[in-house]
Amino acid sequence: MLRFSGFELDSERAELRRPDGGTIRLRPKTLEILRLLAGNAGRVLSKQQLMEAVWPNVHVGEDSLFQCIREIRTALGDDKRQVVRVVSGRGYLFQAEVTEVPVPAAPKVTPPGQPVPAASNTTATAETNSDPGKRFFDFSRRRIAFASIAGLAILGTALAVWVLRPGLILARGPATIAVMPIADLSSDPPVTRMAANVSGRLTDGLAKIENIRVLASDTAAPKADFVVKGELQKSEQAWTIRTRMTEAATGEVKWTASYSVNPADADLQMQQSRLAAGVGHALALRINELLNADTPSSTKSKVVIEQATAHINQTSPERFQAAQAMLEKALAEDPDNVEVQIALAALLMRGVQMVWLTPAEREASESKAEVLLQQTLRAKPNHIPAHEAYCRFLSATNQFRASLVACARALSFDPWNGIALYHIGLAQIRTGRFEDALATFKQADRFDTPQVSRWTWMIGAGWANMLMGRAEDAVPWLQKSIAITSASGRTHMLLAAAYQQLGKTEEAREAMEKARELRPGSTMGNVPPPTKNSSQAYLEASDRIMRSMAAAGLPEN
Repeated sequence: MLRFSGFELDSERAELRRPDGGTIRLRPKTLEILRLLAGNAGRVLSKQQLMEAVWPNVHVGEDSLFQCIREIRTALGDDKRQVVRVVSGRGYLFQAEVTEVPVPAAPKVTPPGQPVPAASNTTATAETNSDPGKRFFDFSRRRIAFASIAGLAILGTALAVWVLRPGLILARGPATIAVMPIADLSSDPPVTRMAANVSGRLTDGLAKIENIRVLASDTAAPKADFVVKGELQKSEQAWTIRTRMTEAATGEVKWTASYSVNPADADLQMQQSRLAAGVGHALALRINELLNADTPSSTKSKVVIEQATAHINQTSPERFQAAQAMLEKALAEDPDNVEVQIALAALLMRGVQMVWLTPAEREASESKAEVLLQQTLRAKPNHIPAHEAYCRFLSATNQFRASLVACARALSFDPWNGIALYHIGLAQIRTGRFEDALATFKQADRFDTPQVSRWTWMIGAGWANMLMGRAEDAVPWLQKSIAITSASGRTHMLLAAAYQQLGKTEEAREAMEKARELRPGSTMGNVPPPTKNSSQAYLEASDRIMRSMAAAGLPEN
Protein backbone atom coordinates (compact mmCIF):
# COMPACT_ATOMS: atom_id res chain seq x y z
CA MET A 1 0.00 0.00 0.00
CA LEU A 2 1.36 3.42 -0.98
CA ARG A 3 0.78 6.54 1.14
CA PHE A 4 1.24 10.10 -0.11
CA SER A 5 -0.21 13.51 0.83
CA GLY A 6 -2.68 11.81 3.19
CA PHE A 7 -3.99 9.45 0.48
CA GLU A 8 -3.66 5.66 0.48
CA LEU A 9 -3.39 3.65 -2.74
CA ASP A 10 -4.30 0.08 -1.89
CA SER A 11 -3.28 -2.17 -4.80
CA GLU A 12 -4.62 -5.26 -3.00
CA ARG A 13 -8.16 -3.82 -2.93
CA ALA A 14 -7.71 -1.71 -6.08
CA GLU A 15 -8.90 1.49 -4.41
CA LEU A 16 -7.75 5.00 -3.54
CA ARG A 17 -8.68 6.35 -0.10
CA ARG A 18 -8.91 10.00 0.88
CA PRO A 19 -7.31 11.41 4.05
CA ASP A 20 -10.75 11.16 5.72
CA GLY A 21 -10.91 7.44 4.91
CA GLY A 22 -13.50 7.76 2.14
CA THR A 23 -12.99 5.81 -1.08
CA ILE A 24 -12.52 7.57 -4.42
CA ARG A 25 -13.85 5.61 -7.39
CA LEU A 26 -11.36 5.47 -10.26
CA ARG A 27 -11.42 3.47 -13.46
CA PRO A 28 -9.05 0.47 -13.49
CA LYS A 29 -6.77 2.06 -16.11
CA THR A 30 -6.63 5.34 -14.16
CA LEU A 31 -5.81 3.44 -10.96
CA GLU A 32 -3.03 1.59 -12.77
CA ILE A 33 -1.53 4.84 -14.10
CA LEU A 34 -1.60 6.29 -10.56
CA ARG A 35 0.05 3.12 -9.20
CA LEU A 36 2.85 3.41 -11.77
CA LEU A 37 3.42 7.12 -11.11
CA ALA A 38 3.32 6.84 -7.30
CA GLY A 39 5.43 3.68 -7.37
CA ASN A 40 8.08 5.62 -9.32
CA ALA A 41 7.83 8.90 -7.40
CA GLY A 42 10.64 11.31 -8.28
CA ARG A 43 11.29 9.57 -11.59
CA VAL A 44 10.05 10.80 -14.98
CA LEU A 45 7.95 8.22 -16.86
CA SER A 46 7.46 8.83 -20.57
CA LYS A 47 4.04 8.71 -22.21
CA GLN A 48 5.18 5.68 -24.16
CA GLN A 49 6.25 3.82 -21.01
CA LEU A 50 2.89 4.47 -19.35
CA MET A 51 0.85 3.53 -22.42
CA GLU A 52 2.78 0.33 -23.07
CA ALA A 53 2.43 -0.72 -19.42
CA VAL A 54 -1.31 -0.03 -19.14
CA TRP A 55 -2.46 -0.87 -22.68
CA PRO A 56 -0.12 -3.70 -23.76
CA ASN A 57 -0.63 -4.90 -27.33
CA VAL A 58 -3.48 -2.42 -27.87
CA HIS A 59 -3.20 0.60 -30.14
CA VAL A 60 -4.63 3.65 -28.31
CA GLY A 61 -4.16 7.37 -28.82
CA GLU A 62 -2.63 9.73 -26.26
CA ASP A 63 -6.14 10.97 -25.38
CA SER A 64 -6.61 7.81 -23.29
CA LEU A 65 -3.56 8.68 -21.18
CA PHE A 66 -4.55 12.36 -20.92
CA GLN A 67 -7.99 11.37 -19.64
CA CYS A 68 -6.44 9.16 -16.94
CA ILE A 69 -4.06 11.95 -15.86
CA ARG A 70 -6.99 14.37 -15.71
CA GLU A 71 -8.97 11.98 -13.49
CA ILE A 72 -5.95 11.48 -11.18
CA ARG A 73 -5.47 15.24 -10.75
CA THR A 74 -9.17 15.68 -10.01
CA ALA A 75 -9.13 12.86 -7.44
CA LEU A 76 -6.06 14.30 -5.69
CA GLY A 77 -7.28 17.91 -5.88
CA ASP A 78 -4.16 18.68 -7.90
CA ASP A 79 -5.59 21.71 -9.72
CA LYS A 80 -2.20 23.44 -9.81
CA ARG A 81 -0.50 20.31 -11.15
CA GLN A 82 2.07 20.19 -8.38
CA VAL A 83 1.72 16.46 -7.66
CA VAL A 84 1.48 15.08 -11.18
CA ARG A 85 3.80 17.34 -13.14
CA VAL A 86 4.45 17.48 -16.85
CA VAL A 87 8.15 17.48 -17.70
CA SER A 88 8.24 19.08 -21.13
CA GLY A 89 9.36 16.70 -23.84
CA ARG A 90 9.96 13.85 -21.40
CA GLY A 91 6.75 12.73 -19.67
CA TYR A 92 5.17 12.82 -16.21
CA LEU A 93 6.72 13.17 -12.76
CA PHE A 94 4.95 12.24 -9.50
CA GLN A 95 6.27 14.83 -7.06
CA ALA A 96 5.08 13.81 -3.61
CA GLU A 97 6.68 11.89 -0.77
CA VAL A 98 5.53 8.28 -1.07
CA THR A 99 5.91 5.67 1.65
CA GLU A 100 5.25 1.96 1.19
CA VAL A 101 3.23 0.35 3.96
CA PRO A 102 2.79 -3.44 4.28
CA VAL A 103 -0.78 -4.61 3.99
CA PRO A 104 -1.78 -6.58 7.12
CA ALA A 105 -1.52 -10.31 6.46
CA ALA A 106 -4.76 -12.28 6.28
CA PRO A 107 -5.43 -14.68 9.20
CA LYS A 108 -3.82 -18.08 8.65
CA VAL A 109 -6.35 -20.71 7.66
CA THR A 110 -5.54 -24.37 8.32
CA PRO A 111 -5.86 -26.30 5.03
CA PRO A 112 -8.47 -29.08 4.97
CA GLY A 113 -7.01 -32.43 6.05
CA GLN A 114 -4.35 -30.93 8.34
CA PRO A 115 -4.67 -31.26 12.15
CA VAL A 116 -6.36 -28.36 13.91
CA PRO A 117 -4.34 -26.88 16.83
CA ALA A 118 -5.42 -28.32 20.18
CA ALA A 119 -8.12 -26.42 22.04
CA SER A 120 -7.52 -25.18 25.56
CA ASN A 121 -10.65 -26.90 26.84
CA THR A 122 -9.38 -30.13 28.48
CA THR A 123 -12.76 -31.82 28.51
CA ALA A 124 -13.19 -31.35 24.79
CA THR A 125 -9.67 -32.63 24.21
CA ALA A 126 -10.32 -35.77 26.22
CA GLU A 127 -13.52 -36.49 24.32
CA THR A 128 -12.00 -36.09 20.87
CA ASN A 129 -8.94 -38.12 21.77
CA SER A 130 -11.03 -41.04 23.06
CA ASP A 131 -11.97 -42.37 19.63
CA PRO A 132 -9.98 -40.95 16.70
CA GLY A 133 -11.83 -43.07 14.13
CA LYS A 134 -15.22 -41.89 15.30
CA ARG A 135 -13.99 -38.31 15.46
CA PHE A 136 -12.86 -38.41 11.83
CA PHE A 137 -16.10 -40.06 10.70
CA ASP A 138 -18.30 -37.53 12.52
CA PHE A 139 -16.24 -34.61 11.28
CA SER A 140 -16.40 -35.81 7.67
CA ARG A 141 -20.13 -36.45 7.93
CA ARG A 142 -20.70 -32.93 9.26
CA ARG A 143 -18.61 -31.48 6.45
CA ILE A 144 -20.57 -33.43 3.83
CA ALA A 145 -23.90 -32.29 5.31
CA PHE A 146 -22.74 -28.70 5.47
CA ALA A 147 -21.43 -28.83 1.89
CA SER A 148 -24.74 -30.29 0.69
CA ILE A 149 -26.76 -27.54 2.36
CA ALA A 150 -24.43 -24.85 1.03
CA GLY A 151 -24.62 -26.33 -2.46
CA LEU A 152 -28.42 -26.34 -2.39
CA ALA A 153 -28.44 -22.74 -1.16
CA ILE A 154 -26.13 -21.64 -3.98
CA LEU A 155 -28.20 -23.52 -6.55
CA GLY A 156 -31.40 -21.95 -5.23
CA THR A 157 -29.86 -18.48 -5.38
CA ALA A 158 -28.61 -19.09 -8.90
CA LEU A 159 -32.07 -20.20 -10.05
CA ALA A 160 -33.66 -17.13 -8.49
CA VAL A 161 -31.14 -14.83 -10.16
CA TRP A 162 -31.65 -16.66 -13.47
CA VAL A 163 -35.37 -15.93 -13.29
CA LEU A 164 -35.07 -12.34 -12.08
CA ARG A 165 -31.77 -11.12 -13.61
CA PRO A 166 -30.60 -13.55 -16.31
CA GLY A 167 -27.84 -11.22 -17.46
CA LEU A 168 -26.01 -11.68 -14.16
CA ILE A 169 -25.69 -15.47 -14.61
CA LEU A 170 -24.18 -14.92 -18.03
CA ALA A 171 -21.76 -12.26 -16.78
CA ARG A 172 -18.16 -12.98 -17.69
CA GLY A 173 -15.12 -11.09 -18.88
CA PRO A 174 -15.28 -7.99 -21.10
CA ALA A 175 -17.05 -8.38 -24.45
CA THR A 176 -14.65 -8.51 -27.41
CA ILE A 177 -15.23 -6.36 -30.49
CA ALA A 178 -13.36 -7.02 -33.74
CA VAL A 179 -13.09 -3.87 -35.85
CA MET A 180 -12.46 -4.63 -39.51
CA PRO A 181 -10.80 -1.98 -41.72
CA ILE A 182 -13.34 0.41 -43.25
CA ALA A 183 -13.73 -0.59 -46.90
CA ASP A 184 -13.35 1.81 -49.84
CA LEU A 185 -15.85 0.82 -52.53
CA SER A 186 -14.36 3.15 -55.14
CA SER A 187 -10.67 2.06 -54.93
CA ASP A 188 -9.79 5.74 -55.26
CA PRO A 189 -6.47 6.45 -53.43
CA PRO A 190 -7.72 9.56 -51.54
CA VAL A 191 -10.82 7.64 -50.41
CA THR A 192 -8.66 4.66 -49.42
CA ARG A 193 -6.46 6.91 -47.26
CA MET A 194 -9.52 8.53 -45.73
CA ALA A 195 -11.04 5.11 -44.93
CA ALA A 196 -7.81 4.00 -43.24
CA ASN A 197 -7.68 7.14 -41.09
CA VAL A 198 -11.32 6.84 -40.07
CA SER A 199 -10.73 3.14 -39.21
CA GLY A 200 -7.83 4.10 -36.97
CA ARG A 201 -9.82 6.80 -35.17
CA LEU A 202 -12.80 4.49 -34.67
CA THR A 203 -10.56 1.71 -33.30
CA ASP A 204 -8.70 4.11 -31.00
CA GLY A 205 -11.98 5.40 -29.61
CA LEU A 206 -13.47 1.96 -29.00
CA ALA A 207 -10.24 0.87 -27.27
CA LYS A 208 -10.88 3.54 -24.61
CA ILE A 209 -14.17 1.93 -23.55
CA GLU A 210 -13.64 0.36 -20.17
CA ASN A 211 -15.75 -2.81 -20.31
CA ILE A 212 -14.87 -4.13 -23.79
CA ARG A 213 -11.75 -5.48 -25.50
CA VAL A 214 -10.98 -4.36 -29.04
CA LEU A 215 -9.35 -6.64 -31.60
CA ALA A 216 -8.10 -4.90 -34.72
CA SER A 217 -6.98 -7.36 -37.38
CA ASP A 218 -8.42 -9.34 -40.27
CA THR A 219 -8.02 -12.61 -38.35
CA ALA A 220 -9.71 -11.34 -35.18
CA ALA A 221 -13.34 -11.94 -36.18
CA PRO A 222 -13.57 -15.65 -35.16
CA LYS A 223 -12.27 -14.81 -31.66
CA ALA A 224 -14.68 -11.92 -31.03
CA ASP A 225 -18.19 -11.64 -29.65
CA PHE A 226 -19.12 -8.92 -32.14
CA VAL A 227 -17.70 -7.80 -35.49
CA VAL A 228 -17.85 -4.23 -36.81
CA LYS A 229 -17.59 -3.60 -40.56
CA GLY A 230 -18.14 -0.52 -42.67
CA GLU A 231 -17.77 1.20 -46.03
CA LEU A 232 -16.84 4.76 -46.94
CA GLN A 233 -18.10 6.59 -50.02
CA LYS A 234 -17.44 10.07 -51.37
CA SER A 235 -19.76 12.18 -53.48
CA GLU A 236 -19.59 15.83 -54.47
CA GLN A 237 -21.70 16.78 -51.47
CA ALA A 238 -20.50 14.49 -48.68
CA TRP A 239 -18.40 11.76 -47.20
CA THR A 240 -20.72 8.96 -46.07
CA ILE A 241 -19.81 6.07 -43.81
CA ARG A 242 -22.09 3.04 -43.35
CA THR A 243 -21.38 0.59 -40.54
CA ARG A 244 -22.91 -2.50 -38.97
CA MET A 245 -22.18 -4.76 -36.03
CA THR A 246 -22.98 -8.47 -36.13
CA GLU A 247 -22.85 -11.17 -33.51
CA ALA A 248 -19.92 -13.37 -34.51
CA ALA A 249 -21.45 -16.66 -33.36
CA THR A 250 -24.78 -16.26 -35.17
CA GLY A 251 -24.20 -13.61 -37.84
CA GLU A 252 -27.21 -11.70 -36.50
CA VAL A 253 -27.05 -7.95 -37.22
CA LYS A 254 -27.16 -6.13 -33.88
CA TRP A 255 -26.72 -2.55 -35.08
CA THR A 256 -26.43 -0.44 -38.24
CA ALA A 257 -25.74 3.25 -38.74
CA SER A 258 -24.69 5.73 -41.39
CA TYR A 259 -23.22 9.19 -41.01
CA SER A 260 -22.36 11.95 -43.47
CA VAL A 261 -20.03 14.94 -43.34
CA ASN A 262 -19.99 17.86 -45.75
CA PRO A 263 -16.35 18.40 -46.86
CA ALA A 264 -16.99 22.15 -47.10
CA ASP A 265 -17.83 22.44 -43.39
CA ALA A 266 -14.48 21.39 -41.93
CA ASP A 267 -10.85 20.58 -42.67
CA LEU A 268 -9.75 17.03 -43.47
CA GLN A 269 -8.71 16.17 -39.90
CA MET A 270 -12.07 17.28 -38.52
CA GLN A 271 -13.91 15.37 -41.25
CA GLN A 272 -12.10 12.18 -40.21
CA SER A 273 -12.82 12.88 -36.55
CA ARG A 274 -16.52 13.52 -37.15
CA LEU A 275 -17.00 10.46 -39.36
CA ALA A 276 -15.45 8.20 -36.69
CA ALA A 277 -17.35 9.93 -33.89
CA GLY A 278 -20.65 9.92 -35.79
CA VAL A 279 -20.76 6.12 -35.95
CA GLY A 280 -18.61 5.54 -32.85
CA HIS A 281 -20.98 7.43 -30.54
CA ALA A 282 -23.99 5.45 -31.77
CA LEU A 283 -22.01 2.20 -31.58
CA ALA A 284 -20.85 2.89 -28.00
CA LEU A 285 -24.45 3.47 -26.94
CA ARG A 286 -25.59 0.25 -28.63
CA ILE A 287 -22.80 -1.83 -27.08
CA ASN A 288 -23.65 -0.36 -23.67
CA GLU A 289 -27.32 -1.17 -24.21
CA LEU A 290 -26.53 -4.79 -25.11
CA LEU A 291 -24.23 -5.25 -22.11
CA ASN A 292 -26.84 -3.79 -19.73
CA ALA A 293 -29.90 -5.54 -21.17
CA ASP A 294 -30.58 -7.91 -18.26
CA THR A 295 -33.93 -6.29 -17.44
CA PRO A 296 -35.69 -4.85 -20.51
CA SER A 297 -37.79 -1.74 -19.91
CA SER A 298 -41.51 -2.12 -20.32
CA THR A 299 -43.26 -0.54 -23.29
CA LYS A 300 -45.51 1.33 -20.87
CA SER A 301 -42.58 3.04 -19.13
CA LYS A 302 -41.08 4.06 -22.47
CA VAL A 303 -44.37 5.65 -23.50
CA VAL A 304 -44.61 7.56 -20.19
CA ILE A 305 -41.04 8.86 -20.57
CA GLU A 306 -41.78 10.00 -24.14
CA GLN A 307 -44.97 11.75 -23.03
CA ALA A 308 -43.20 13.46 -20.13
CA THR A 309 -40.39 14.59 -22.44
CA ALA A 310 -42.91 15.99 -24.93
CA HIS A 311 -44.50 18.00 -22.11
CA ILE A 312 -41.26 19.45 -20.82
CA ASN A 313 -39.89 20.29 -24.28
CA GLN A 314 -42.58 22.98 -24.45
CA THR A 315 -41.29 24.67 -21.35
CA SER A 316 -43.70 26.06 -18.76
CA PRO A 317 -44.22 25.47 -15.04
CA GLU A 318 -47.59 23.80 -15.73
CA ARG A 319 -46.13 21.34 -18.21
CA PHE A 320 -43.28 20.66 -15.81
CA GLN A 321 -45.75 19.70 -13.08
CA ALA A 322 -47.73 17.48 -15.48
CA ALA A 323 -44.55 15.67 -16.56
CA GLN A 324 -43.47 15.22 -12.94
CA ALA A 325 -46.83 13.69 -12.02
CA MET A 326 -46.57 11.22 -14.94
CA LEU A 327 -43.09 10.05 -14.01
CA GLU A 328 -43.77 9.77 -10.27
CA LYS A 329 -46.84 7.64 -10.98
CA ALA A 330 -44.81 5.40 -13.30
CA LEU A 331 -42.07 5.04 -10.67
CA ALA A 332 -44.61 4.16 -7.97
CA GLU A 333 -45.86 1.34 -10.21
CA ASP A 334 -42.33 0.15 -11.08
CA PRO A 335 -39.88 1.37 -8.37
CA ASP A 336 -36.83 -0.40 -9.85
CA ASN A 337 -37.20 0.95 -13.40
CA VAL A 338 -33.84 2.54 -14.12
CA GLU A 339 -35.00 4.56 -17.14
CA VAL A 340 -37.89 6.16 -15.21
CA GLN A 341 -35.53 6.96 -12.31
CA ILE A 342 -33.16 8.77 -14.70
CA ALA A 343 -35.99 10.62 -16.46
CA LEU A 344 -37.49 11.83 -13.17
CA ALA A 345 -34.11 12.94 -11.81
CA ALA A 346 -33.40 14.88 -15.03
CA LEU A 347 -36.85 16.49 -14.87
CA LEU A 348 -36.38 17.57 -11.25
CA MET A 349 -33.08 19.24 -12.16
CA ARG A 350 -34.77 20.99 -15.08
CA GLY A 351 -37.23 22.51 -12.62
CA VAL A 352 -34.34 23.64 -10.42
CA GLN A 353 -32.47 25.24 -13.32
CA MET A 354 -35.57 27.01 -14.65
CA VAL A 355 -36.05 28.62 -11.18
CA TRP A 356 -39.62 27.35 -10.90
CA LEU A 357 -39.21 26.10 -7.33
CA THR A 358 -39.11 27.71 -3.90
CA PRO A 359 -35.83 27.30 -1.95
CA ALA A 360 -37.37 24.45 0.07
CA GLU A 361 -38.72 22.74 -3.08
CA ARG A 362 -35.36 23.19 -4.78
CA GLU A 363 -33.49 21.53 -1.90
CA ALA A 364 -35.99 18.64 -1.83
CA SER A 365 -35.75 18.18 -5.62
CA GLU A 366 -31.95 18.13 -5.58
CA SER A 367 -31.91 15.60 -2.74
CA LYS A 368 -34.47 13.37 -4.45
CA ALA A 369 -32.65 13.54 -7.79
CA GLU A 370 -29.35 12.54 -6.15
CA VAL A 371 -30.95 9.58 -4.35
CA LEU A 372 -32.55 8.39 -7.61
CA LEU A 373 -29.30 8.64 -9.57
CA GLN A 374 -27.21 6.92 -6.92
CA GLN A 375 -29.79 4.12 -6.78
CA THR A 376 -29.56 3.82 -10.57
CA LEU A 377 -25.75 3.65 -10.51
CA ARG A 378 -25.83 0.91 -7.88
CA ALA A 379 -28.24 -1.11 -10.02
CA LYS A 380 -26.35 -0.52 -13.28
CA PRO A 381 -22.81 0.74 -12.61
CA ASN A 382 -21.85 0.67 -16.31
CA HIS A 383 -25.00 2.32 -17.71
CA ILE A 384 -24.18 5.37 -19.89
CA PRO A 385 -27.50 7.26 -19.36
CA ALA A 386 -27.07 6.94 -15.57
CA HIS A 387 -23.50 8.31 -15.62
CA GLU A 388 -24.46 11.09 -18.03
CA ALA A 389 -27.41 12.12 -15.83
CA TYR A 390 -25.24 12.08 -12.68
CA CYS A 391 -22.60 14.12 -14.51
CA ARG A 392 -25.25 16.75 -15.33
CA PHE A 393 -26.64 16.70 -11.79
CA LEU A 394 -23.27 17.37 -10.15
CA SER A 395 -22.56 20.16 -12.63
CA ALA A 396 -25.96 21.77 -12.02
CA THR A 397 -25.47 21.63 -8.23
CA ASN A 398 -21.98 23.20 -8.39
CA GLN A 399 -20.17 20.05 -7.21
CA PHE A 400 -17.43 20.66 -9.75
CA ARG A 401 -14.69 18.32 -8.54
CA ALA A 402 -17.13 15.44 -8.27
CA SER A 403 -18.63 16.30 -11.65
CA LEU A 404 -15.22 16.06 -13.33
CA VAL A 405 -14.91 12.48 -12.08
CA ALA A 406 -18.51 11.55 -12.93
CA CYS A 407 -18.34 13.03 -16.42
CA ALA A 408 -15.02 11.30 -17.10
CA ARG A 409 -16.73 8.09 -15.98
CA ALA A 410 -19.40 8.64 -18.66
CA LEU A 411 -16.60 9.12 -21.22
CA SER A 412 -15.06 5.81 -20.18
CA PHE A 413 -18.07 4.07 -21.76
CA ASP A 414 -18.57 6.53 -24.66
CA PRO A 415 -15.41 8.51 -25.54
CA TRP A 416 -17.38 10.60 -28.08
CA ASN A 417 -19.99 11.83 -25.59
CA GLY A 418 -20.21 15.56 -26.31
CA ILE A 419 -22.61 16.18 -23.40
CA ALA A 420 -20.10 14.77 -20.89
CA LEU A 421 -17.32 16.83 -22.49
CA TYR A 422 -19.47 19.96 -22.27
CA HIS A 423 -20.02 19.47 -18.54
CA ILE A 424 -16.31 18.78 -18.00
CA GLY A 425 -15.67 22.11 -19.72
CA LEU A 426 -18.16 23.86 -17.42
CA ALA A 427 -16.44 22.42 -14.34
CA GLN A 428 -13.05 23.53 -15.67
CA ILE A 429 -14.43 27.04 -16.22
CA ARG A 430 -15.82 27.32 -12.71
CA THR A 431 -12.53 26.08 -11.20
CA GLY A 432 -10.60 28.73 -13.15
CA ARG A 433 -8.99 26.43 -15.74
CA PHE A 434 -10.09 28.43 -18.79
CA GLU A 435 -7.51 27.10 -21.28
CA ASP A 436 -8.40 23.51 -20.36
CA ALA A 437 -12.08 24.33 -20.76
CA LEU A 438 -11.54 25.80 -24.22
CA ALA A 439 -9.63 22.69 -25.29
CA THR A 440 -12.46 20.48 -23.97
CA PHE A 441 -15.15 22.44 -25.82
CA LYS A 442 -13.08 22.26 -29.01
CA GLN A 443 -12.75 18.50 -28.58
CA ALA A 444 -16.55 18.25 -28.29
CA ASP A 445 -16.82 20.29 -31.48
CA ARG A 446 -14.41 17.94 -33.27
CA PHE A 447 -16.67 15.02 -32.38
CA ASP A 448 -19.96 16.92 -32.87
CA THR A 449 -22.00 14.17 -31.15
CA PRO A 450 -24.83 14.36 -30.44
CA GLN A 451 -25.48 17.11 -32.97
CA VAL A 452 -28.54 18.32 -31.07
CA SER A 453 -26.17 19.64 -28.37
CA ARG A 454 -23.80 21.34 -30.80
CA TRP A 455 -24.79 24.84 -29.76
CA THR A 456 -23.81 24.16 -26.13
CA TRP A 457 -20.11 23.57 -26.64
CA MET A 458 -20.01 26.52 -29.04
CA ILE A 459 -21.36 28.86 -26.37
CA GLY A 460 -18.90 27.17 -23.99
CA ALA A 461 -15.96 27.98 -26.29
CA GLY A 462 -17.21 31.57 -26.61
CA TRP A 463 -17.57 31.87 -22.83
CA ALA A 464 -14.08 30.46 -22.17
CA ASN A 465 -12.58 32.98 -24.62
CA MET A 466 -14.48 35.82 -22.93
CA LEU A 467 -13.20 34.80 -19.49
CA MET A 468 -9.65 34.96 -20.87
CA GLY A 469 -10.29 38.44 -22.31
CA ARG A 470 -10.37 37.26 -25.93
CA ALA A 471 -13.57 38.93 -27.13
CA GLU A 472 -12.55 38.81 -30.78
CA ASP A 473 -12.07 35.03 -30.64
CA ALA A 474 -15.34 34.62 -28.74
CA VAL A 475 -17.58 36.31 -31.32
CA PRO A 476 -17.44 33.60 -34.08
CA TRP A 477 -18.21 30.83 -31.58
CA LEU A 478 -21.17 32.73 -30.15
CA GLN A 479 -22.50 33.61 -33.59
CA LYS A 480 -22.36 29.96 -34.67
CA SER A 481 -24.15 28.93 -31.47
CA ILE A 482 -26.94 31.45 -32.14
CA ALA A 483 -27.23 30.28 -35.76
CA ILE A 484 -27.99 26.77 -34.48
CA THR A 485 -30.17 27.70 -31.47
CA SER A 486 -31.34 31.30 -31.60
CA ALA A 487 -33.64 31.14 -28.56
CA SER A 488 -30.96 31.18 -25.86
CA GLY A 489 -30.89 34.59 -24.20
CA ARG A 490 -27.62 33.82 -22.41
CA THR A 491 -25.75 33.46 -25.73
CA HIS A 492 -27.01 36.87 -26.90
CA MET A 493 -25.90 38.40 -23.58
CA LEU A 494 -22.39 37.02 -23.98
CA LEU A 495 -22.31 38.30 -27.55
CA ALA A 496 -23.42 41.73 -26.31
CA ALA A 497 -20.55 41.75 -23.79
CA ALA A 498 -18.07 40.72 -26.49
CA TYR A 499 -19.22 43.49 -28.83
CA GLN A 500 -19.05 45.99 -25.96
CA GLN A 501 -15.44 45.02 -25.22
CA LEU A 502 -14.57 45.38 -28.91
CA GLY A 503 -16.05 48.90 -28.99
CA LYS A 504 -18.99 47.88 -31.20
CA THR A 505 -21.57 49.58 -28.99
CA GLU A 506 -24.40 49.59 -31.55
CA GLU A 507 -24.14 45.82 -32.10
CA ALA A 508 -23.81 45.32 -28.32
CA ARG A 509 -27.11 47.14 -27.65
CA GLU A 510 -28.93 45.18 -30.36
CA ALA A 511 -27.68 41.85 -28.97
CA MET A 512 -28.71 42.82 -25.42
CA GLU A 513 -32.19 43.89 -26.57
CA LYS A 514 -32.64 40.50 -28.22
CA ALA A 515 -31.43 38.76 -25.06
CA ARG A 516 -33.95 40.64 -22.91
CA GLU A 517 -36.75 39.72 -25.32
CA LEU A 518 -35.86 36.06 -24.88
CA ARG A 519 -35.33 36.37 -21.12
CA PRO A 520 -37.63 39.09 -19.82
CA GLY A 521 -36.85 40.26 -16.31
CA SER A 522 -33.11 39.62 -16.63
CA THR A 523 -30.95 41.84 -14.42
CA MET A 524 -27.43 42.05 -13.08
CA GLY A 525 -28.74 40.28 -9.99
CA ASN A 526 -30.26 37.18 -11.58
CA VAL A 527 -28.18 36.52 -14.71
CA PRO A 528 -24.96 35.22 -13.08
CA PRO A 529 -25.12 31.53 -12.04
CA PRO A 530 -24.71 30.64 -8.33
CA THR A 531 -21.15 31.23 -7.17
CA LYS A 532 -20.93 28.25 -4.78
CA ASN A 533 -17.58 26.38 -5.14
CA SER A 534 -16.39 28.78 -7.88
CA SER A 535 -12.72 29.79 -7.94
CA GLN A 536 -11.55 33.34 -7.36
CA ALA A 537 -10.15 33.47 -10.91
CA TYR A 538 -13.59 32.65 -12.31
CA LEU A 539 -15.37 35.20 -10.07
CA GLU A 540 -13.03 38.01 -11.12
CA ALA A 541 -13.24 37.19 -14.84
CA SER A 542 -17.02 36.77 -14.64
CA ASP A 543 -17.35 40.16 -12.97
CA ARG A 544 -15.58 41.79 -15.94
CA ILE A 545 -18.08 40.18 -18.33
CA MET A 546 -21.04 41.32 -16.21
CA ARG A 547 -19.78 44.92 -16.26
CA SER A 548 -19.65 44.73 -20.06
CA MET A 549 -23.23 43.41 -20.10
CA ALA A 550 -24.32 46.33 -17.92
CA ALA A 551 -22.65 48.78 -20.31
CA ALA A 552 -24.53 47.10 -23.18
CA GLY A 553 -27.89 47.68 -21.47
CA LEU A 554 -28.49 44.93 -18.89
CA PRO A 555 -30.36 46.67 -16.03
CA GLU A 556 -29.03 46.68 -12.48
CA ASN A 557 -32.28 45.36 -10.95
